[in-house]
Amino acid sequence: MSEQKTTKAPTVSDDEILGSSKFDRRRRLIGAICAPICALLVFITPIDGLTPEAHKLLSIMTLVCLWWITEPIPIPVTSLVGPTLCVMFGVVKMKDAFAAFANPMIFLFMGGFIIAKAMMVNGLDKRIAYGIISMKWVGDSPRRIFLAIGLACMLCSGWISNTATAAMMFPIAIGLLEAIREMMAANGREINLHTYKYATGLMLMTAYACSIGGVLTPIGTPPNIIMLGFLDSLANIHVSFFQWMVWGFVAMVCYFVIAYLVLWKMFPADVKHIDGAQDFIRGKVQELGHWTRAQKNTLFAFLVAVVLWVTPGIIGIVDGSESELLKEYNKHFPEAAAAMIGALLLFFLPVDKGWGKMTLQWKEAVKGVEWGTLLLFGGGLAMGGMMYSTGLSEWVGQQIITALGGQPSELLFVAVFCVMALLLSELTSHTAATNMIGPLAIGAAVSAGFSPIPVAVGVALSSSLGFMLPVSTPPNAIVYASGYIPITKMIKTGVYIDFIGIAIVTIPIVLYIVGWVMGL
Repeated sequence: MSEQKTTKAPTVSDDEILGSSKFDRRRRLIGAICAPICALLVFITPIDGLTPEAHKLLSIMTLVCLWWITEPIPIPVTSLVGPTLCVMFGVVKMKDAFAAFANPMIFLFMGGFIIAKAMMVNGLDKRIAYGIISMKWVGDSPRRIFLAIGLACMLCSGWISNTATAAMMFPIAIGLLEAIREMMAANGREINLHTYKYATGLMLMTAYACSIGGVLTPIGTPPNIIMLGFLDSLANIHVSFFQWMVWGFVAMVCYFVIAYLVLWKMFPADVKHIDGAQDFIRGKVQELGHWTRAQKNTLFAFLVAVVLWVTPGIIGIVDGSESELLKEYNKHFPEAAAAMIGALLLFFLPVDKGWGKMTLQWKEAVKGVEWGTLLLFGGGLAMGGMMYSTGLSEWVGQQIITALGGQPSELLFVAVFCVMALLLSELTSHTAATNMIGPLAIGAAVSAGFSPIPVAVGVALSSSLGFMLPVSTPPNAIVYASGYIPITKMIKTGVYIDFIGIAIVTIPIVLYIVGWVMGL
């Protein structure tokens, strides 16, 4: 491979970066000034049907939600501001305000973060990714490479951060595009990758597949675990890891098929073979060398966690959902404990005979845990719990039901919240969007007499469909920095996939598959 293939990926222009920063500064300034004013207006406006505590909480939620959207301060910090203000203004006591930060779901996520970090540190993630795109069926066909890159991104992001997956796969995709450019040049045709359709499509596939893969498991992306936490704390409904994976797998496959068909239709390759692509991939596989002890240990710890996560589902199928064996298993090996068992194994499995070094070092694990996400998750659960305990969620739910005509169909009800979650996640963090929409959706479902499970799953899935803008998800931002994606192309393809996904995948899944799995 030539040295050109190792050059730094192109970036967006300085004007685009400057424009983006100007927009962000204005957004933050407006939020810093207007959010407290709006919160104060809510506080001084008489509202019938609210207790004093619920009224105070509504004003605090106004401030928190607007700051989550405009980000005058970091989103995780805002998640701490809300519970703190609730204590200061007498909404709840201190222990009640911050109890959610010790929710077992946080430790499920923490264990997942640690396992994912070990996979990245020890190179297991790259071995899996290159293993997929180096399969014989891929060859040098641009269409199959397109598909293989998407599959690798999707399957990896089901278990590790979509941001980390995108960062890992981005240089691989850049290298393959450079192989195309060199092949074209050798045949007497010079191409500009910044305007080459296939380059745009491959970059978008890299980003979109990373987000799509996150819907597979509860730990794949924050919205999943947040909505499971809300269901558990607000509705006393527990959804198992295996149950989520049933509809998560269906949703992931359907979203991926839609994304693949749309992207390939809009950005097809104009060659049948990419000379040099196989050499590039083969060289990368050879660089990985033989399996190391650390990689084998990491794979073992990961598989232990996965087996512990899916075993309850298997027991339920074989022995029934009310069996004593299943109850005993869930008592001793709940999902959070399974995640921590897998994570803790990494600190007990040595990589040398002298036991001098373990599979994962603590300083590496600390860097792997996304503490900001955990704080945001805890803050969202805390605010959602207070909305429920003060009666605010019931009141808001009644207002939403009234706005929808008094007694909407479940189809309309789910569709409205899915679209709300999607649009909000395009403009702000999908984690923050889920924290805002989640309690309202569950409260409104209870008020309307619907099961909160379908709409909760719909909100989680829709929040992962942020494909329209670079700011919607980190993978979008990473590939946009390549300079190969015109913003108009991202918006256009994002609109197609977003609304096709909601219409023919999300809504049918939450109304039928989720209902079937949960026996609704």
